[in-house]
Amino acid sequence: MTHDHDLVLRPTAKQTEAALNPPAGRNGGDLVVETLFGLGATTVFGLPGQHALGMFDALRRSSLRYVGLRVENNAGFAADAYGRVTGEAAPLLLSTGPGALMSLAALQEAAAASAPVLAIGSQVPTAGLGGGRHGHLHELRDQQASFRDIVKSVHVVRTASQIPSAIAAAWESALTAPHGPVWVEIPQDVLLAETTLPVVTAMDATPEDVVPRPELTAVAADLLSNAAKPAIIAGGGVVRSDASGKLLALAEKLDVPVVTTFGGKGAFPWEHPLSLQSWLEDRHTTDFLESADVLLVVGSGLGELSSNYHTFAPRGRVIQIEADLGKLESNHPALGIHADARLALSALLETVSEREDPSAAESVREVLGAVRARIDAQELILERQILASVREALPDDSPSFWDMTILAYWAWSAFDARRPGTMHSAQGAGGLGYAFPAALGAAVADHTRPVLAVSGDGGAMYSIAELATARQYDLPVTWLIVDDGGYGILREYMRDAFGEATATELSRPDFVALAESFGVPAVRTSAESLSEDLAKALARPGPSVVVLPALLRMFAPTHL
Repeated sequence: MTHDHDLVLRPTAKQTEAALNPPAGRNGGDLVVETLFGLGATTVFGLPGQHALGMFDALRRSSLRYVGLRVENNAGFAADAYGRVTGEAAPLLLSTGPGALMSLAALQEAAAASAPVLAIGSQVPTAGLGGGRHGHLHELRDQQASFRDIVKSVHVVRTASQIPSAIAAAWESALTAPHGPVWVEIPQDVLLAETTLPVVTAMDATPEDVVPRPELTAVAADLLSNAAKPAIIAGGGVVRSDASGKLLALAEKLDVPVVTTFGGKGAFPWEHPLSLQSWLEDRHTTDFLESADVLLVVGSGLGELSSNYHTFAPRGRVIQIEADLGKLESNHPALGIHADARLALSALLETVSEREDPSAAESVREVLGAVRARIDAQELILERQILASVREALPDDSPSFWDMTILAYWAWSAFDARRPGTMHSAQGAGGLGYAFPAALGAAVADHTRPVLAVSGDGGAMYSIAELATARQYDLPVTWLIVDDGGYGILREYMRDAFGEATATELSRPDFVALAESFGVPAVRTSAESLSEDLAKALARPGPSVVVLPALLRMFAPTHL
């Protein structure tokens, strides 16, 4: 009897000949790019540096498309977005020391948002490893230690023959639910040394599914089927696992209201009668969720933003479906089901009993009406007008990327993403400078749709250099910069907390003139003309900038 794992694929005569006589002039860098190609990669992001030149030289002999950004952190944000949009592991090629360390904030965002980024960095020559003080350029005592607390896994290479397996293992780790960034480290001399190893062919690094335990989904199905007042919180795991259709079917079968987290925008239809939308920073929503006798939480750890700043205290039974084992019951006791959201929702959909609740849709209308009344009372007309103008101008299937800025904070709660996976922000780790380079990465993934980036003037300054990247690759990204003369949200926080703001006011350039100096068309707009100007920019081929001078305010918090 022959088992699958006993089978060994025998090479053809042609493959044997190629293996015995590999092309001359190859080095360790070639093994890197050959492995990436064999795993299915088509595009790599990065920025060259002295110790990494072996990888970048090998790109010449490869069919991989290289997209170079001007700052490593921005290259990381671009790879993050590429991974989010495609669901593929996005290779990110980096150099040693400062180049590697510059990517850490981007990799933290990728980790928080479960974006599959395969970061491959160089190291000092092998002789310089071990923590001594050899005086090599970019030398660190323990470079991988800087990454270990951020990425899912660290893979260290010390010889050329280790390269294919290390990268394949990292690839599998990045794409195993929950997705996330990984780090591979290869010394300079290993990348540069000539190799006679055979050309790397197709690699198998298929991640295993995270399947729910049937006894747990059986209990969950029984709880939901017999609940008097159930509710669902849908997080980013629903979007990443392409489970929006399953969620909709389950909600309709159970007649249960659904609220989406900020990371789960688009997971449930915004205008559906059962949709509580995304008003998680509102006490009316919090109170409603607390009153549920059975609360199904799918693809969310109920962290700070998803729990109204940890003021949420559920009184009923909680069922939590989460692919990240560390997030199970990390904030609230629950029936924890470690599983990919799609697989778990499929199991529930097959086993729950149909229920009807005529009061469910009415409850949703009451909660949203109360939320609306609270916002109406604050006279935030300008903010709502601007957000509505962005929604009107942006095509339904176009992705948008939002920096940590007041308009983005509004969008988390009030923006209709319309399609799953079309709204992304830096709310995972909360670093500035995400929107524009991330939008460039999304445009690289799909050049056929315009992409929107939204930044404040403070966050925009983190990414100005990437206007050159946008122009160089002619990427269809429109960058909306809301210019309020400083770090607007920090200005509000400090005034509320201390009575006045310190260190929040900024001198900034003429963004229109600056964009035009890069050869990127730009326009200064107003709240009244924003929709028209933004629509024109999005319809124009290649990159563009729209600058909106506006002082925006946040709606009042309810968690204090």
